[in-house]
Amino acid sequence: MKKVLLIIQREYLTRVRKRAFIVMMLAVPLLIAGMTKLIAYVAKDTDQVSKPQTVKVIDESRMFEGKFKNARNIRFIPANESLNDAKKSLNDNEDLSILVISKDYAHKPVQFLSKKKPSLVLTGEVENQMNDIASNNTMLANHIDTALLNKAKKNKVSVNALEVTEAGTKDADVGASMGVGVACAILIYMSLFIYGAQVMRGVIEEKTSRIIEVIISSVKPFQLMLGKIIGVGLVGLTQFVAWIVLSILATKIGGQHATGGLAQFLVTLQNLPFGYILFCFLFYFITGYLLYSALFAAVGSAVDSETETQQFMFPITMPLLFTYLLSVTVLFRAPDSPLAVWLSMIPFTAPVAMMIRVPFGGVPDWQLALSMAMMVIGFLFTTYVASRIYRVGVLMYGKKANFKELAKWFFYKE
Repeated sequence: MKKVLLIIQREYLTRVRKRAFIVMMLAVPLLIAGMTKLIAYVAKDTDQVSKPQTVKVIDESRMFEGKFKNARNIRFIPANESLNDAKKSLNDNEDLSILVISKDYAHKPVQFLSKKKPSLVLTGEVENQMNDIASNNTMLANHIDTALLNKAKKNKVSVNALEVTEAGTKDADVGASMGVGVACAILIYMSLFIYGAQVMRGVIEEKTSRIIEVIISSVKPFQLMLGKIIGVGLVGLTQFVAWIVLSILATKIGGQHATGGLAQFLVTLQNLPFGYILFCFLFYFITGYLLYSALFAAVGSAVDSETETQQFMFPITMPLLFTYLLSVTVLFRAPDSPLAVWLSMIPFTAPVAMMIRVPFGGVPDWQLALSMAMMVIGFLFTTYVASRIYRVGVLMYGKKANFKELAKWFFYKE
């Protein structure tokens, strides 16, 4: 045990004493905040056409004539010329487009011609206006008062989601829960890759420099692997704790000076069960890291250079990548769906899937307990498998390993 602690100490201190570690620990929260504001600023007008566009309308059906409305940076004009003449004018103007509406527009696709590929915003605006005009034409043909119908469509009903608890009702904070869930899933996904890769690189460096041969003479391979995994894990945990503390301070300071929507958002964040979410985040980070870093260490021991790791990395990281993609596209919309529940039970996918579900609340205690138990069993199993591969792999040189070879190493006797 003393030797393992010495390895942990070395792995931890050699990393946290680096200037880059301290700079990134302090700078990352600021970078994330800056990037968030920059993305919000850049994306503010992405639903609008950036340059003035002119759309010439050739309406063979006469059903849309004079009914298009100019939008922001989009101007509709009738084409008082033939289609061939209109096409010639495209060569001189990149900001000009031609909308050709056939007589049988309901069955024959409408054509949108331009010199360069049009933006989705532009074609979407044209399509929306055409659908509205076609709907109005149909209603007028059936003697329906379109003005009255449009007035009725303007009625807006807002739904305020409330959560019923033993203490009464409170705001469900669905938007904040979704944002926190996605953020936690992204952090877990990135951290497992980053710190797992650090373990793998450390093993490869020690193996290629032959330092491992000296170390193995003093400690068992399992002790070395365990010390390296825990040491790097503590580095990651230190960074996360620092980021959490800085985020809490920034939220409290920002909440005192924030106004408008930002102030409301910060108040909403404070209404979430922060302690519960933090406990689950740290648990799934630690267990997920132990599970994946053991496999990363086994991969590092099986190769002689980082370029040879690709054949092993993809099968290992595929479940994590698959869950991450589902989390940011599907799972946050239905955190209690059967897919989300099953993914939060499987050790290889649970760290990401469960962190999507936790901020929403409502995860049954038995599901959370079962998921945590499976995570513990999962990392114990992967650590055992990885250690048996690691003990052989770290002393293998010049031989390209494959999955069949790794299986042989696993069954080698002590």
